[in-house]
Amino acid sequence: MHPVEHFKTVHEHRKLVREYCFRLGLYRQGMMHDLSKYSPVEFWRGAKYYQGNRSPNNKEREETGHSMAWLHHKGRNKHHFEYWIDYIINDDGSVGFGGNRMPKCYIAEMFCDRIAACRIYLGDKYTDASAYDYYIKGTGTRVGPLIHPDTAAELEKMLLMLKDEGEEAAFEYVRKWLKEK
Repeated sequence: MHPVEHFKTVHEHRKLVREYCFRLGLYRQGMMHDLSKYSPVEFWRGAKYYQGNRSPNNKEREETGHSMAWLHHKGRNKHHFEYWIDYIINDDGSVGFGGNRMPKCYIAEMFCDRIAACRIYLGDKYTDASAYDYYIKGTGTRVGPLIHPDTAAELEKMLLMLKDEGEEAAFEYVRKWLKEK
């Protein structure tokens, strides 16, 4: 068990996301980001599976076949595309299962979250390409029907801009994008 180290990691992650959200004018989201990580189901599993260089949810999955912390977390935090998975009505009227379009403010928070997570877990190895590379590695290039195509396209555009043009350009783009109708 590593409750102190896990607490520090969660605190530092939330601090970074808060700073990034504030840069985008998302003050409430910055303050409320990932508060569920302090709930018993998330916190104590995070402390138990803590490693310091990656999400404890991955270690929990490896050991148990699932992550109770993640199942709890994604159901309470709208900045995760998994929150938005539900039944969908296809163009032909049939019912399927997949990702619904995320509101812009949550896509922007997801962008901030991915940068902060990479910075925390990679430390000195972080580059502006890290969040994009992690996204592609984790999705195998696309997550298909699990993320709405419009959501995926916007997130990928933000992450590519970060990778290719740097943090300031990416945040400037997201600020302008949030103001568009």
